[in-house]
Amino acid sequence: MTQSVVLQVGQCGNQIGCRFWDLALREHAAVNKKGIYDEALSSFFRNVDTRAVGHKLYGCQYREHIVEKLRRTAEHCDCLQCFFVIHSMGGGTGSGLGTFILNVLEDEFPEVYRFVTSVYPSGEDDVITSPYNSVLAMKELNEHADCVLPIENESLFSIVSKIHQMTNSGKLGSTVKQNSLLTSSAGSIKTEQEKPFDAMNNIVANLLLNLTSSARFEGSLNMDLNEISMNLVPFPRLHYLVSSLTPLYTLADVNVPSRRLDQMFSDAFSKDHQLIQADPKHSLYLACALLVRGNVQVSDLRRNIERLKPSLHFVSWNQEGWKTGLCSVPPVGHSHSLLALANNTCVKPTFTELKDRFMKLYKKKAHLHHYLHVDGMEQSCFSEAISSLSDLIEEYNQLDATKGAPRTDPSRLKIAM
Repeated sequence: MTQSVVLQVGQCGNQIGCRFWDLALREHAAVNKKGIYDEALSSFFRNVDTRAVGHKLYGCQYREHIVEKLRRTAEHCDCLQCFFVIHSMGGGTGSGLGTFILNVLEDEFPEVYRFVTSVYPSGEDDVITSPYNSVLAMKELNEHADCVLPIENESLFSIVSKIHQMTNSGKLGSTVKQNSLLTSSAGSIKTEQEKPFDAMNNIVANLLLNLTSSARFEGSLNMDLNEISMNLVPFPRLHYLVSSLTPLYTLADVNVPSRRLDQMFSDAFSKDHQLIQADPKHSLYLACALLVRGNVQVSDLRRNIERLKPSLHFVSWNQEGWKTGLCSVPPVGHSHSLLALANNTCVKPTFTELKDRFMKLYKKKAHLHHYLHVDGMEQSCFSEAISSLSDLIEEYNQLDATKGAPRTDPSRLKIAM
């Protein structure tokens, strides 16, 4: 069985990581009633908790300590498959040290996949230099990550608000299973009072739980993490995957009519369930993965893909760009769930808005002195970072320009007689 290592960097990364481990314990306790530390648990129960400040200064200062800790952790793994890095883009520690560690991972473990969950700041972020931090971090993500799962705080807040509105409107009443809420900590081992951002962090934790379910539990169509990168990333830099989770909650009614199951698949492609502010149905798909858990059959997967295909725009050269996974163990409180990962050009507006916010500061050279006094940090770092982001946006523009183009099949090989 393969193992993965989690690296939590900065305040945001550690808060999400804490929710992930807490909910992971809840999930395994629901399956393993005897509380035995079994193979499923050991496959994913190891993390590296890292706290420091800055890419250039403290990253270099503590490099040997970080590498040694990573090596010791890797030695405990029989078959290390993946590193998960959880961090924020706007803060100094998450963006700076987080991407420094990503670089270290590529140097020290080049054959091990690097998945990054990156929380992007909102336009109303209270860190004035977050556009600088984010764009500098983007250059590192472009160059050193295998897959990036971008998350936006605004989307998390919208989902939390929607769940709160639905469960407190009186329409659903007591028919909602409280432990099924995507934002819920019910049944977890946590005992202290819930923190302000726990509900939002629980959503990201559930994303990671679903992403790793095939490595922890059995299923008729399990999907390895390396298959996600292999099937969803046709070009090295275009490795940003838009994620969506559904259902947001489950009703107490144990029956699962096919129409409700079909609705789960439809919701996964609606803008209300995306973890960034995006509408993938009106953009271009390079590829898409559906990771299903629970009481769902392969025939349900195939039926819904065929049903949804006509409404989705795929690149002409990858019309059948679907990857599916089916894990038999559902999340706590659910009979079934779905995580959709889409390599889709709808991520471009997030990057364009980030670029615009960066340029507002950079044109005035505002706050640059906070960075330039650090050894190794030069103004060229900023120009290179914004150039890297602009090139990435242009790659998405070129793909978008092909939307609606007629499908062209490759010419058949002619054999000379």
